[in-house]
Amino acid sequence: MNWETVCGGLSAEERFCTSVEVSGVEYDSRRVGRGSVFVAMRGDATDGNRYIEAAIAQGAAAVVTDSRLAYEQLRREHAEVGAALVGRGRRALAEVSSEVMGHPERDLALSGVTGTNGKTTTAFLLEAMLRSVGRTCVLIGTIETHVGDEVRVSPHTTPESRDVLEIFENGVRVGATEAVMEMSSHALEQERVWGLPVDVAMFTNLTQDHLDYHGTMEKYFAAKARVFEGVGAPPPRVAVINSDDPYGKRLIVGNRASQLMTYGLEPMSGDYRAEEITLHAGETRFIFKTPNGDAPVRSSLTGRVNVYNLLAASCAALARGLTLEEIVAGAASGAQVPGRFEVVPSSNNLTVVVDYAHTDDALRNLISLARELVKERGGKVITLFGCGGDRDKTKRPRMGRAAGEGSDLVVLTSDNPRSEDPTTIIEEALAGVRETATKCIVEQDRAAAIEIAIRAARVGDIVLLAGKGHEKIQILRDGTVPFDDVAVAAGVLKEIG
Repeated sequence: MNWETVCGGLSAEERFCTSVEVSGVEYDSRRVGRGSVFVAMRGDATDGNRYIEAAIAQGAAAVVTDSRLAYEQLRREHAEVGAALVGRGRRALAEVSSEVMGHPERDLALSGVTGTNGKTTTAFLLEAMLRSVGRTCVLIGTIETHVGDEVRVSPHTTPESRDVLEIFENGVRVGATEAVMEMSSHALEQERVWGLPVDVAMFTNLTQDHLDYHGTMEKYFAAKARVFEGVGAPPPRVAVINSDDPYGKRLIVGNRASQLMTYGLEPMSGDYRAEEITLHAGETRFIFKTPNGDAPVRSSLTGRVNVYNLLAASCAALARGLTLEEIVAGAASGAQVPGRFEVVPSSNNLTVVVDYAHTDDALRNLISLARELVKERGGKVITLFGCGGDRDKTKRPRMGRAAGEGSDLVVLTSDNPRSEDPTTIIEEALAGVRETATKCIVEQDRAAAIEIAIRAARVGDIVLLAGKGHEKIQILRDGTVPFDDVAVAAGVLKEIG
């Protein structure tokens, strides 16, 4: 593709076009090859403009920069290289990537899900429903990326726009017609989803998280709300919103989508509701009430929170043209989501559950579900958790209080301390546990803590290993090490015999 053609789709302040041909786009100079467009943009951690010379040395045919100084230098010293000056580097990355890759986003019907909790499960459920009627899908989320039948590890919840569009391009190549994406608040704020035309947008809920980045709940909410306004694209055709959530109610009032679908569990809340709910370990049943008829839904997912996730996915599936009967079949076929109330296999009748819950609200919901499941057996709830380092510190005592209020025993340990001292993190969370009368055991070593929690359990109890879920690593000050809650727990259960 000629660089001048690419410039035609770019919102540039100035352009310096040559007759060079371009064959790809990169924002990491280490990945640049001959014919690449290198997008040099200022980021939170580094400035890509520092690597322009390295990119040209590796064969970059054109450079897009958000630095006037770098642009002027390019014109003076590299007349053979195409150049463009832009005001917003991330927007330019999306525009160039889309143009060079042939606009794959136009060939996919995109469903985006945002919210604090439930994004991953809702995305998995919707994909399962779409696949159950024979549609080929792309899924981009926290745990995995799916391109048709291919499963890839996801490095980020929402990647940079260039990487999203490459995944879309891969999907179109294998016949995909649908895309399902988790859209994080960071990605929406940073415009990593710039220009993506969202057909169906879903909102699950909003509780305190990521205030280390956003600063206030209002700014956090404003970032989430952007998907319903359109990020460099028109507003979504359909908005699917949890009307039981206070922030969901605000989105409903300000809705700009052509069609609004509200869902909830509270009486008279939402046009789409769940009634006659029955919850058991490994099974959830309810009647899906809709303006156009009712249907009995059964899923192998567990708990009230998953009723909300099933409602959100079912509404989105309806918006994507599935019938009630197809949704019922798709919900029943949905597989276990890794690290989301994942029961560790055991031969000794001890129940150990791994879950990603890493906010006080998610932890409270998880413990509430466990309490409901052990009630008939008179069992106890043993909760192990930690708090992440280099993240919102204000939620640490809140998580401690949530754990203490609902559990019979708390085991407080390390999560991903990152650059922080794990002892300091634990002390801040312990302050919340101490506000309750619940016994708490502190063990910084997570593997040892898991063993303590499991060995404290008896048949009829539930042990909750919260915070890391699907993660297979632990991020420490000195680096990253392999760590898998499921594998560690399985080892302890085998040893107990």
